[in-house]
Amino acid sequence: MNEQTHVFYRNPFTVYPVIARGEGAYLFDKKGKRYLDACGGAVVSALGHRVPEVVDALKAQLDSVEFAHTSQFTNTPQEELAELLAELSPGGLNHAYFVSGGSEAVESAIKMARAYWVQMGRPEKWMVIGREQSYHGNTLGALAAGGNRWRRALYEPMLYQRPRVAPCYCYRCPFDKDPAHCALQCADDLERAILEVGPEKVSAFIAEPIVGATAGALVPHENYFRRIREICDRYDVLLIADEVMTGLGRCGTWFAIKQFGVVPDMICLAKGLAAGYVPIGATLVHNHIVDTFHNRRNVFQHGHTYMGHPLAAAAGVAVIKYMQQHKLVERSKKMGEELMTRLREALHDHPHVGDIRGRGLFCGIEFVLDRASKTPFEPELAFHRILGETAFANGLIIYPMGGTLDGRRGDHVLIAPPFIITKAQIGRLVELLVKSIDATVDRLRKHIAAALP
Repeated sequence: MNEQTHVFYRNPFTVYPVIARGEGAYLFDKKGKRYLDACGGAVVSALGHRVPEVVDALKAQLDSVEFAHTSQFTNTPQEELAELLAELSPGGLNHAYFVSGGSEAVESAIKMARAYWVQMGRPEKWMVIGREQSYHGNTLGALAAGGNRWRRALYEPMLYQRPRVAPCYCYRCPFDKDPAHCALQCADDLERAILEVGPEKVSAFIAEPIVGATAGALVPHENYFRRIREICDRYDVLLIADEVMTGLGRCGTWFAIKQFGVVPDMICLAKGLAAGYVPIGATLVHNHIVDTFHNRRNVFQHGHTYMGHPLAAAAGVAVIKYMQQHKLVERSKKMGEELMTRLREALHDHPHVGDIRGRGLFCGIEFVLDRASKTPFEPELAFHRILGETAFANGLIIYPMGGTLDGRRGDHVLIAPPFIITKAQIGRLVELLVKSIDATVDRLRKHIAAALP
C-alpha cells in the first residue's frame, strides 16, 4: 500500500505506475516503459491515444465555452452529436439523452422506462429484468438489473429482487443444447420470468447484445434477439440494449444489435462514444417513447449536472467524424477477423484454452483446467488475475475477469484493442498474450497438476 498518496484507490494494495503519455495503440509510463493497449482500459479507447483531430476539437470548444447548464441552455456540440447518432442508429431511435458514463446511461433508461409506463396509465409496471452473468453498471438501479454476483454481493440488501433469466452462453449452454440443435430456451426463459412476477409489473428487459466484462464476449444465437423482441412485444415490455461496450463500431457495425435484426426501444452508450477523450454516455430513445412525453406535455423527472456537457459532446462529434472519415467501423470488422484468426491459430490446441469468441475487435478467451470436460480452474488460483499481472509486466494490457460461469468460478480475458491497430501490432499482441498465458500456466503448474484427474 502506498502511504504517500492521498488518492482513495479502488484497490489500495496495488502500486500503480504513473502514466506519462499515449500514442496510437500504446501507453507509456513515467519510467519509459511501453504498453500495448489491447483492451482500451475498459474497452474505451476505440481510436487509440492522442488523435490530433480529437484533441484539436476539444481545444476549439474550450476557446468557445467550457460549460453551460442544460436546464438553461442547449449547445451546438450536443445538438450535432444527437443528430449524428440519430443518423447512425437503428430505425426510430432518433433522440439522445446525454449523461457522463455507462452506469448513468443505464440508470436513465431504467427510470425512463418507469416514467413511460406511468404516462401510459400503467404505474404498476416498474421492474426491469436482466440476465444472469450480465453487467450494466455500478449505480444501484443498474446493479440491480444486472446479474454479476460478485459486483452485487456487498450491496445485495440495497437491490430490488427480481427473477433470474438464463444467459445465452453457447459454450456452456444452461439447457445442455448445442447451436445446431438450439431451440432458444435461453430466450424463452424471459417469458418464464415475466410470467413468474406478472407482466403487469415488468417495465423493461435489458441485455448486452454481446456480453462483455462478466462473461467475455458471449455471442448469442443468431435468432436469439428476434425471439426476445417477440416476447417483449407480447407482454408490453420495453427492450433496452446495453451497448456501453459494444456500441459505436466495436463489433464491426455501428451498433451490435443491428447484427441480430431487431430494433430496441432504447440503447445505452458510453465508452467508445468519445473514445476516452472526455467522459460521456447517452441513452438513445425511440420515437414512440419521446412522443409519449411530448404529447402529454410531461418532463422526464431525472437529470445530472454535467449532462450534455459541451466539451464531452464536442469530443463525441469529433470521434464519430474521425471514424467516418477513416472508415474505422469497417476496419474494426476487418482487423477483428485478423485478430480472431491469429488467436485461433496460436491457441487452438492449448490445453487450457476452452473457447475463443467475439465479434469485430471484441474478443473473449475462456480458460479451463481441462478442455474435454470444460472444468474451470478453482477460483482460489485466480488464474485471470495472475494472467493480467503477467501480461502487464510483459508490456501488454488486457481485461481479465473471474466468475465467468456463475460469478465465482471461471476465468476469461477480453481483448479489445483500438480500431487503428495494425496487422503487425496484432501479431505482437498475440505473441505477448501467448507468452503470458504460458508463464501463468508454468507458475501454477503444481496446482494444476494436483487438480487434474
